[in-house]
Amino acid sequence: MDLISGPGCFPLMLVLIITMFNLSGKHPFPIFVFFASVLEIVNTLATYCYDPLDPIGNISVTYDIVRWTEDGYQARITIQNYYKYRHIEKLGWQLGWTWAANEVIWSMSGAFATQQGNCSAFKSEIPHCCKKNPIIVDLAPEAPPEKRLDGCCHGGLLAASAINPSNSFASFEMKVGNIRGNYTAHKPLNLTLMAPRPGYTCDEFIDTDPTTSLVIEGQRQEQVIRTWKSTCTYSTFLANNSPTCCVSLSTFYNPEVTPCNLCSCGCKLANNEAKSCIGQSSSSPYERELLQCTDHMCPLRVHWHIKKNYRNYWRVKLTVSNYNLDKNYSNWNLVVQHPGFSQQATVFSFNYTMLSTVAVPDEVALFWGLDFYNDALLQAEEKQVGSVTTEILLLKDMTSFTLSNGWAFPRRIYFNGENCEMPLPQTFPMLPNGCSREKPCNSHLSVLLLSIYLTYKTLNFWP
Repeated sequence: MDLISGPGCFPLMLVLIITMFNLSGKHPFPIFVFFASVLEIVNTLATYCYDPLDPIGNISVTYDIVRWTEDGYQARITIQNYYKYRHIEKLGWQLGWTWAANEVIWSMSGAFATQQGNCSAFKSEIPHCCKKNPIIVDLAPEAPPEKRLDGCCHGGLLAASAINPSNSFASFEMKVGNIRGNYTAHKPLNLTLMAPRPGYTCDEFIDTDPTTSLVIEGQRQEQVIRTWKSTCTYSTFLANNSPTCCVSLSTFYNPEVTPCNLCSCGCKLANNEAKSCIGQSSSSPYERELLQCTDHMCPLRVHWHIKKNYRNYWRVKLTVSNYNLDKNYSNWNLVVQHPGFSQQATVFSFNYTMLSTVAVPDEVALFWGLDFYNDALLQAEEKQVGSVTTEILLLKDMTSFTLSNGWAFPRRIYFNGENCEMPLPQTFPMLPNGCSREKPCNSHLSVLLLSIYLTYKTLNFWP
């Protein structure tokens, strides 16, 4: 059982809680400190172990044996993304395993092995791959017709299931051989998934009911010979990612802007006057990020601005800014948790849907760009950032709506499935005194009344 990803997080939590309890006996401190510490541990580990807004999300790998061949079998492998908003982006997926015996891959369609390996033992027909631990990747969209297969050739990209389910899977076929004994097959071992960076842990393949399909216009059902399945789950802890985004806040009723936390995603060098900096995650061999130098050093910033407060509605402007100087974010998505989304919402410039979650029902919204309009978040330039923005009109629930105590700000924001760093609550823009929770608080009206009053006093002063 993995101690970090999936259910394995709970043994790790238990160990830390027991340790805290033992320390509480040796070092006297108030009981509320103990429980507060426990809650902080559980909350932190839960965030790193699995996504509380998509706790059952996963990527499933199905290995079907379609038919037997002279020295092995023909297999079809399907990768299905069941994550609601975590997608596999540019560079694409890489699927790997270790053969249990001396299998080789004679041929493939819909994908290819990155290395052929040592095939010197074969004299006449040379296999496609002889490696003990092959790595398989998707074909590019321009692959020739004879190499293509339904569900292939997206360059390794997999869409999120809640956004584009028809593009959330990939398939490829391969002819496996060099197996001793007729009608024999061994499960591949040590399944790995890179998508495109590390962070995924895959279970061992298990036997399951054979995959079935309908033919002859749905009048006949056929099934494969054997099916194995594995589930791969993502862990931020295993990915070892530094944060990639942060959140800033502003309102119509307070001129102060709450910026992203200092060093949210890393810190720029002291006395650094350069306009571009190397991002914190650039230590990864998979990606080197050149960013505009900022106090937060995040590639992305999400800004939530409370724009207007009407009698029955309130309006928010939501902006995502890209500080990355050499990277566009294609098919981006944004998840916002806020109780205001339990009411009717009108979104003007993004696609939008509500996500059904067990922990926080009816308050999680998923946004993504409109095709050919703002589905790509463009890279920054030297003097400006790339950005996409929309306004959101939210119906008020008079029993809960308030501008007090930070209620109108998001509880949690994700960009492309990664948690964004939120400002501390004590830094939220403060509400001026005298503003009602039900009636709009119009700062412009206050200024107008003050101007009228001063004008009146001035006129009365002069004879």
